[in-house]
Amino acid sequence: MSTRVAVLGASGRMGAATCEAVLADPACELVAGIDPTVPLGSSGGIVRMSSIEQLAAGSVDVAVDFTTARAVPGNARWCAARGVHLVCGTTGLDGAALAELAELFSPPEAPNAVLCANFAVSAVLMQRLAELAAPHFDSVEIVEYHHDRKRDAPSGTAIETARRVAAARRSSGAGPFAPDRTEQSLPGARGATLPADGAGFSGTAGAAGEPQVRLHAVRLRGLVAHQEVLFGAAGQSLTIRQDSYDLQSFMPGILLAVRRVASTPGLTRGLEPLLGI
Repeated sequence: MSTRVAVLGASGRMGAATCEAVLADPACELVAGIDPTVPLGSSGGIVRMSSIEQLAAGSVDVAVDFTTARAVPGNARWCAARGVHLVCGTTGLDGAALAELAELFSPPEAPNAVLCANFAVSAVLMQRLAELAAPHFDSVEIVEYHHDRKRDAPSGTAIETARRVAAARRSSGAGPFAPDRTEQSLPGARGATLPADGAGFSGTAGAAGEPQVRLHAVRLRGLVAHQEVLFGAAGQSLTIRQDSYDLQSFMPGILLAVRRVASTPGLTRGLEPLLGI
């Protein structure tokens, strides 16, 4: 039996590409493409709706969310109340939203959710390699590059990479990275840092003793999604770079999450558990 899928944010770049990928997958059925900018109707083989509330009860198994950070909590509540699994690729969620998602999709009776900032398998591997490298270098900086229509900065992928690099550094016992010796700079020139509690960003160093990871965001027309994690030590450096040249790079990961979310209890962060890494 095919998995019935509704795509939220279906008129956006990621949402539209996801609709096409679901339509082309014989294991899936696209029930609806939902976006507040479109009226109820059909076009291009897609049933289009302006609100998730227009979905008939019991008509969908998995909702894929590529909307906005503001819209995600409401969509998640709707899914959780109706037993619909959620695959969410929307970034920019704050701590309160993440906590609510964890509560809404808490087993045993709730449906499941997969929350992923980047569905490209190459991005998942980039983050894992960065974790492995973190204990062995003195300095690190993350530079992410995206198209000029992206609304949040730094990207969700960069934030998650920074968290994982800092956590790997802490768990290894290697201590903080080398301090930033910059004495003069224009505001923002040295990027943002992830505080110890993981909530929000600033342009200044965090708590003493914490592994600080600086993030820099580039927004440029013509780009899609790219990231570099740059590590440095005396006499050597390591650059781990990931590039997504078009939206098709994300589709295998999205379809994997759609197929596996029903059998993955609770809220799953990232593709790693689904890939077995």
